[in-house]
Amino acid sequence: MPKLQGSNRIYTRETDENGRSVIRVVGTNRDENRAFIYMARHFHALGLPVPEIYWVSDDEMSYTQEDLGDTLLFDNLDPTLLERAIRALAHVQVIGAQDFDWSYCFPVPAFDERSIRWDLNYFKYCFLKGTKLEFSEPKLEDDFDTLVKNLLSTLNSQLSTFLYRDFQSRNVMIKDGQPYFIDFQGGRKGPTQYDVASFLWQAKANFSTELREHLIDAYLDELEKVLSTSNSPTSLNSKLSTLNWKAALPHFVLFRTLQVLGAYGYRGYFERKPHFLESIPLALKNLRDILADLPDYPYLKELAENLSGENREALIVPLGKEAGLIVTIYSFSFKKGLPIDDSGNGGGYVFDCRSTHNPGKYEQYKSLTGLDQPVIDFLEQDGEILTFLNSVYTLVDHHVERFIERDFTNLQVSFGCTGGQHRSVYCAERLAKHLKEKYGVRIHLIHRERGIEKEL
Repeated sequence: MPKLQGSNRIYTRETDENGRSVIRVVGTNRDENRAFIYMARHFHALGLPVPEIYWVSDDEMSYTQEDLGDTLLFDNLDPTLLERAIRALAHVQVIGAQDFDWSYCFPVPAFDERSIRWDLNYFKYCFLKGTKLEFSEPKLEDDFDTLVKNLLSTLNSQLSTFLYRDFQSRNVMIKDGQPYFIDFQGGRKGPTQYDVASFLWQAKANFSTELREHLIDAYLDELEKVLSTSNSPTSLNSKLSTLNWKAALPHFVLFRTLQVLGAYGYRGYFERKPHFLESIPLALKNLRDILADLPDYPYLKELAENLSGENREALIVPLGKEAGLIVTIYSFSFKKGLPIDDSGNGGGYVFDCRSTHNPGKYEQYKSLTGLDQPVIDFLEQDGEILTFLNSVYTLVDHHVERFIERDFTNLQVSFGCTGGQHRSVYCAERLAKHLKEKYGVRIHLIHRERGIEKEL
């Protein structure tokens, strides 16, 4: 199950009454859940590669879906898999729009001027104003007006295709060598170029120009095939103008890059998540590169050059002392390798929980995790893990106290066990509670193999 960097939903792997491995999802917004459930059922009925929905609670705040495994396309950016994914995208966009009820879309049913300006303001307020760079809002808004006009000009020919909106390699699972799509609940009616821009200009993927061009050609080849055979009511001309489509694409790349910078700013500057701060330089490079060939946006080009030049580090607000100490705590499986330190500082602790009694050896606990009370009772009544944790507390407390004194901002502590399911999850939860209560520091808690991430 993938690590969810930006999601507020909680994902757990369980075994259902039919003996199937399923993913239980608990959401925080009913309308968002309804959007995903409707879309997944609609796409699955059309034979598109999405997880099947097995069960939905009466209040629609939780549901179970097909378990697609743990392999993200992002973990293996093989050109063959990338081409399969982007060709499959054309089917979701066109075939997925057949008899689609756009009223289920969350938060809006269509890509329009209002939603465009929301994302542009996201960039301005959550990213740009989070830097030390002074800028001219009137000049910026002039470029925004031009961008809105250029994006909206594509809508007249593409009003009935499905826009995935967050189509990127972290939202594509690989099962049996084939791509499956997840996290499309933000989808809506909209132009096809947006998803291609999102996929091929994902900051951390860092695709070469040659690979991008190859994948664009593969996508357009598949799109033409789908349009020529589909019964979709799409108003996209079945004789797709490749030249016009490609001419519009750079404007969508620019728009998507501004949108993700807003997301990186919000998740990095305000939520203090190092992963997103780490992505900012790569996204700024994309911004500078795309603006080099777009004369319509002179002020954005000036800003991109200022943010990407030799003094870039001085322009980006660091986590700094005002953020205080953030302790990142992982649970993980040794079989899948050690967690990465996204802060770039290194150090910290990795504790091996495999010396303690393993509940996973017993049938009644195999489908549960260290978050479940029966497992908690087993571990605490056995007592071995409590002795283990007392030693952990002594070591970590010393580090936390010294880091606070010295105004350090990041400490990482990881607990590993065989499957990252029982003992490591329990220990990570207990240490998080201990440090929060004793020191009041910010805790970033990640159960990597459970796909759970939360802030305390």
